[in-house]
Amino acid sequence: MIQNIDKQKILSLLEDKIQLIKKDEGAIYLVGPIRLPVNLYGETVVFQWYCWLEGCKQTDNFEEVIEKLSSANLAEYQQSSVLVYGDFEYDDDALIRMHSICHTGDIFGSKRCDCGYQLKQSMKMIVEHGTGALFYLANHEGRGIGLFSKAMAYVLQENGQDTVEANESLGFVDDSRNYDDAIEVLKVLRTKPVTLITNNPKKLEALTNSGLSVSGRTPIWGDISEFNEKYLKTKIHRSGHLENEGTF
Repeated sequence: MIQNIDKQKILSLLEDKIQLIKKDEGAIYLVGPIRLPVNLYGETVVFQWYCWLEGCKQTDNFEEVIEKLSSANLAEYQQSSVLVYGDFEYDDDALIRMHSICHTGDIFGSKRCDCGYQLKQSMKMIVEHGTGALFYLANHEGRGIGLFSKAMAYVLQENGQDTVEANESLGFVDDSRNYDDAIEVLKVLRTKPVTLITNNPKKLEALTNSGLSVSGRTPIWGDISEFNEKYLKTKIHRSGHLENEGTF
């Protein structure tokens, strides 16, 4: 039970921010919007933040959902979220980024990849554009292999393998990421066309195959250095990422 003398008030506050998104099997519970001031290149920018949780049961009894949280050990499992900027629901033109979590790049600022750069640059592009959303996909580490496996893949890369070879040597495919839940959340937040910030045609394909209206693609290359040049070239030549003229 919710431990509070004003249980109904607590429930009303939380229920007002929860949406049930039904799936063929199970459901997605979306919480938000929540005002989130963000330090973006030294300036404070206010986004609206949502987080979602996948569940095996469909219920609009949110009291039941809330009461299970304390015993669900959610800190042991990753949840994805999205930062929304501007009038995302109604503006005619919106930029979106489907960004895969990168513990080393996003948090530590690793130069072995371009993920940290892409995260911040996407947010900057969305703010400058005026409307958009950055989806932060928490179960995508290492293109879907997880952080521990990614560490082992790094060992193999330090011994000559590229990123594709390293993943495959560990028994994985090059890219096992799935965008289905993020797309379901996007459909709830916006029905108008979107422009996708990406170099990856698989992301573009996932959105268009879902029936979403995609008006275009904006590339995002940058932060190229001696530490990640091989990694970026592998993205193009092995994984099929779309190269800008003059990138390399």
